[in-house]
Amino acid sequence: MSEPKRLRVGMVGYAFMGAAHSHAWRTAPRFFDLPLVPELTAVAGRNPDGVRAAATKYGWDSVETDWRRLIERDDIDLIDICTPGNTHAEIAIAALEAGKHVLCEKPLANSVEEAEKMTTVAQAAAERGVLSMCGFSYRRTPALALAKRMVEEGRLGDIRHVRAQYLQDWLSDADAPLTWRLDKSKSGSGSLGDIGAHSIDAAQWITGSTITGVSALLETFVKERPVGGDFVGLGGRGGSDAPKGPVTVDDAALFTARFAGKHDDGAAAGTDSGAVAGPIGIFEATRFALGRKNAMRLELNGTKGSLAFDFEDMNSLQFYDSALEPDAGFRKIIVTEPSHPYTGNWWPTGHGLGYEHGFTHQVVDLVNAIGAGEQPSPSFADALQVQKVLAAVEASAGNASRWQNV
Repeated sequence: MSEPKRLRVGMVGYAFMGAAHSHAWRTAPRFFDLPLVPELTAVAGRNPDGVRAAATKYGWDSVETDWRRLIERDDIDLIDICTPGNTHAEIAIAALEAGKHVLCEKPLANSVEEAEKMTTVAQAAAERGVLSMCGFSYRRTPALALAKRMVEEGRLGDIRHVRAQYLQDWLSDADAPLTWRLDKSKSGSGSLGDIGAHSIDAAQWITGSTITGVSALLETFVKERPVGGDFVGLGGRGGSDAPKGPVTVDDAALFTARFAGKHDDGAAAGTDSGAVAGPIGIFEATRFALGRKNAMRLELNGTKGSLAFDFEDMNSLQFYDSALEPDAGFRKIIVTEPSHPYTGNWWPTGHGLGYEHGFTHQVVDLVNAIGAGEQPSPSFADALQVQKVLAAVEASAGNASRWQNV
C-alpha cells in the first residue's frame, strides 16, 4: 500500500495566529482521514531568534527570515499567511503566481483594491489547479455549521432579522500598549476588520445572502496609547508613563444592514416588484465590552423559527421552532453528536470542543478541497465581498452615517 501524498506547508508569521495554525496542521491528519498528509516544512519570520524558537515550539522542520525564500523553495506546496493585513496581498499574489496553494488569514487585505487584485490572481491560478482560501475559521465551529445546515433545510423559513455582535474587552484599559492592531497602515481597521469581519462573513454564509447596503458609526474611545510594553498576543500593558502614539483605527463599530432578497440583483428597494425583500441586520463589534471575553454572537429570526449562538458557549445552539413550540421559548441543542458537523471525528457525545478545533476543521476542509481539485470555501472572491462591506461601513461612518451601497 502506497503512502499518502504529502502537502508541504510553509507558514509566514508565528505569533497568535501562527500558533493556532501550527496546531491545526499538526492535528488534522491525526483525527481525520485526509487525501494529503500536511507536513510542517518551514516557518518564516523576520526575527531570527523568534522564528527559531517558534519552529522548535510548534514543530516546524526549518526556518526562513524572508517569506520570499519560502516561495522559492521546491519543497513547499502551500503558503499559509498569518501576518498583518498590509502584507497579505504581496505574499499571496507572489505565492499563487509561483504555483503554491494559499491559505490567507482574514480579512483578506487592507483595501478593496488589494482584495480585488488578489481575487483576480486567485481565479487565474485556479484555472491552473492552484487553489486558495481565506481563513474565516468561525465557519468551522460545529454549532455554526449546524445553523447553516438548518437554514438550508428551511427550518427557519425566510430569514427576516440578523443580529450579530462580536464583543471583547482586552483593549478597555487605556494603558494597554499601542500595537500593530491599532495602526491602520498595518491592520486596515480596528474592531471592524479584526473581529467584525468574522460576523459579516458568518452572517452572509449562514443566510446565503450578501449584504447590499449599510448605515454605520465608528468610534475610537482611546485616541493615544503608550508605545512599547511587553505586549504578547492579546492584552498586555504599556504603562501610563510611557511615550504615547496615536490610535488610527476604530475601537467600536455599529451598523445596520440590508441583505439581498430573492431574485435581488442589488437594485434599490422597490425597483423590482417581483423581488422578495431580504433580511435586515444589525451588527456590533467592540474590544471595549467589559466582561465579554470572546462573545461572537449571531441570531437569526425567520418566518418559521429562530437560531441563536454565542461563542462563549460554543458547543451549543439555541433553536426555536414556532410549529413545535408555539408556547415555549428557545431550546438548547448540545452540538456534540456524531451527526453534527465535524464532531464525529472527536470525542464521545457531550464532550465539547474548543477554539482551536475551528482551525483544525479549516485545514481539513482545505486539504480535502485540494485533494479533490475543487475550489475551497471561503474563496478569495467570498472574502472580497466581506472587504467591500468593511469599506462601505467606513464610507458610511465617514459621511454622517448615510446609507452606503456595497
